[in-house]
Amino acid sequence: MCISLPASSRQERLDRASERARGTRCLLAAPWLLATPFAGAHTPQLADSAPPIAWSFEPWVLCCLLASLLIYVAGLSRLWRQAGVGRGIGIGRAAAFGGGWLALVLALVSPLDALGGLLFSAHMVQHEVLMILAAPLLVMGRPLAVWTWGLPRIWRTHAGRLARHRAVAATWDVLTHAPVAWALHGLALWAWHLPPCFEAALRSPAVHSLQHASFLATALLFWWPPLGGASRAGHGSAMLYLFTTMVHTGALGALLTFSTVPWYPAYGATTPALGFDLLEDQRLGGLVMWVPAGLAYLVVALAAAARLLQGEPAGAALATGIPVSRE
Repeated sequence: MCISLPASSRQERLDRASERARGTRCLLAAPWLLATPFAGAHTPQLADSAPPIAWSFEPWVLCCLLASLLIYVAGLSRLWRQAGVGRGIGIGRAAAFGGGWLALVLALVSPLDALGGLLFSAHMVQHEVLMILAAPLLVMGRPLAVWTWGLPRIWRTHAGRLARHRAVAATWDVLTHAPVAWALHGLALWAWHLPPCFEAALRSPAVHSLQHASFLATALLFWWPPLGGASRAGHGSAMLYLFTTMVHTGALGALLTFSTVPWYPAYGATTPALGFDLLEDQRLGGLVMWVPAGLAYLVVALAAAARLLQGEPAGAALATGIPVSRE
């Protein structure tokens, strides 16, 4: 015999069963919630769908990259036809420029660029690729001299006259003077990592482009004294130059790493979709700035120390002996 319960009684039983199920789930979850503050790693819940991450094909970026490579290849070919392969600009220097150019592609065209808009740590990787990988390799490739050789003869003549102009030469000497290059690069680093400036770059593509341009430009100036032959100081001064930069960039990275509050809340809208906690993402980005950059400065400083111990004159290893064009 089947007894039919009123609809209200059935609903009450369902509600009580649902409450018991919720209580059971809470009891099962309690140990995990209590253990969270002591866990070595945190795995946040992924969102239903992560934002798309693809290659970036900004026309002006692609045009600058292609033009810089084609002119360098043309200049190197012309130089080596006249002076001989490996003369003037060695094969190692040419390879360094190629490596620096590929690093620019990695930072500005590959999916790393899109990922940098979603994760602070990826953005820091992008900045370090620009400043401690691309910039020193490009400087070692001596691009200004080779690009001059890549120009048509009449343009090359005008470029040489412009470079020798008193105002241009004086400006270049000031910008590549070690204390000035050191200050400009440090100012760019600290200013752009102030939360209002950094978040402005996240909101505006134009400001973002200005941020990357200033990082790359000041990094090129920074690496010119120790690697490009512009230093008017000895190897000991170069070591101090690099060591102090390692200290202040490491300090900025440490502040980001050990901070207990997020500096850039704008990333809070995207980090959960990629399985990151906002503060953990910031700490990872701080470590990226702290450790790889510090190692790069340390390696170049140790190279300067080795040259100092060997008694090698400052700038001797940087001379290129580029011949004057007779075309």
